[in-house]
Amino acid sequence: MAKRLLGLFSVALISATIGLVAGAVPASAVTVDFTGIVALSNCSGSVVQPVNAGPNDPAYVLTNGHCVKFFAPGEVIVDQKTNRTFSLLNSAGTQSIGTLRANRLAYATMTSTDIALYRLSLTYAQIQQRYGTPALALSASHPATGTAVKVVSGFWKTIYDCQIEAFVHELREFQWTWSDSIRYASAASCQTIGGTSGSPVIDAASGAVVGVNNTANENGEACTLDNPCEVDEFGNITVRFGARYGQQTYQINTCIGVGNTIDLNLPGCALPKPAAVSVPIPAAA
Repeated sequence: MAKRLLGLFSVALISATIGLVAGAVPASAVTVDFTGIVALSNCSGSVVQPVNAGPNDPAYVLTNGHCVKFFAPGEVIVDQKTNRTFSLLNSAGTQSIGTLRANRLAYATMTSTDIALYRLSLTYAQIQQRYGTPALALSASHPATGTAVKVVSGFWKTIYDCQIEAFVHELREFQWTWSDSIRYASAASCQTIGGTSGSPVIDAASGAVVGVNNTANENGEACTLDNPCEVDEFGNITVRFGARYGQQTYQINTCIGVGNTIDLNLPGCALPKPAAVSVPIPAAA
């Protein structure tokens, strides 16, 4: 995973064009390109729109939690001030068409999942008006095994053709454990590299974001940094050298409140919450 922050080798660019539409990219047959894709200084990301977000709500950039920092197990950040910038790409991925700025880190964690949501200073409508770029729709559904997906890296300006091979009960890497992770089928077209962390995993048929790319087993080791292992319901550990993984993102929709804010107290919210602050009980007199 650490190596996935910044790759050492460039990859041939694969791109396609798509007509621009108002609002989020709809769940209909599309050609996946670099619309809504951003590059971070160390990772990839995308402008995403939850199902209940409106055009005049502040927009979100989705990436990995580990693209913010290496979080301690159980650590969750909610609504923290920030000043991070993102380079917004044109649909062909050939150049930056503007710089987006985040004023809040709305949510980030590496517990159970590996995601970060940055709240931008612009609304979805303002981004559309200024740059002609819609957001990517954030799917509210669990994807299915066998789904063809595109992993779109803004850092490398490369699109990887992948397929969801399976969902992993627990994926363990060093001190982190992630639940129900996406494992891609092994294919020459799906060899993600460093710098692809935070890339959206896009359903190739609908154009909706179903996950975020986050790690791979680099050396065949078991459960170490850059070498995640799979753990089944019975505690059995499997190591798949070269396997690549992502984290699902449909759960984000369960925690979106009014004004596109993160509300972890909503009924059914499935994102990890910050640990409750314990209050010492005074000693008896």
